[in-house]
Amino acid sequence: MARIVHPAAPNLPVPPTDYQPRYHEQFNNVLRLYFNRLNNNLLALFGDRGGRYIVNPFGAWSSESDQTASSTTASYAITFDVADVVDSVYLVDGSKMTVTYAGVYNLQFSIQFTNTDTQIHDVDVWAAINGTNLSNSNSRFSVPNRHGGVDGHLIASLNLFLPLNASDYVELYWCTNDLGVKIEHIPAASSPTRPATPSVIATMSFVSATD
Repeated sequence: MARIVHPAAPNLPVPPTDYQPRYHEQFNNVLRLYFNRLNNNLLALFGDRGGRYIVNPFGAWSSESDQTASSTTASYAITFDVADVVDSVYLVDGSKMTVTYAGVYNLQFSIQFTNTDTQIHDVDVWAAINGTNLSNSNSRFSVPNRHGGVDGHLIASLNLFLPLNASDYVELYWCTNDLGVKIEHIPAASSPTRPATPSVIATMSFVSATD
């Protein structure tokens, strides 16, 4: 299988004062070896599976905890307690998805809302960068009401492209117009056996440099 190996700069032989065929042969061999290594790397990178050599910053987190609101006139930062996979994008203070490098990032999230009330209720979810709400980032979701003795459920999901500077952080916030709505973690279940439902899942991945 092809591998990406960083080729060292060629150590060119010192030219003699007079023409010597042996020197030119050595010179050509050194350059040929160097360019062959470069060419092998290019072939590996731009082949059908070249992307396997590219490592971009990313982070993925989830939560195994319920999150509730204590007021309908306040907003709450969504928190995470499980780091699933991370590389150069880190979680700080439980809610701040913090990037190491500048660039455009794709933030995707899914939130498991549950409504225990018998009426449909709305929740808003939006993003903030460095503690300041991001313009035009809000979405409103209507969570179904409890019916037939069963709570109403809704997955709220979205993705945002965010230009960020190094050390910037992104948070997700939510609010609800009724305290019967919460963000719920659902345990694993049986008949059939199925895994737990995180209350929140979020991923943030590097898309492109900004310069």
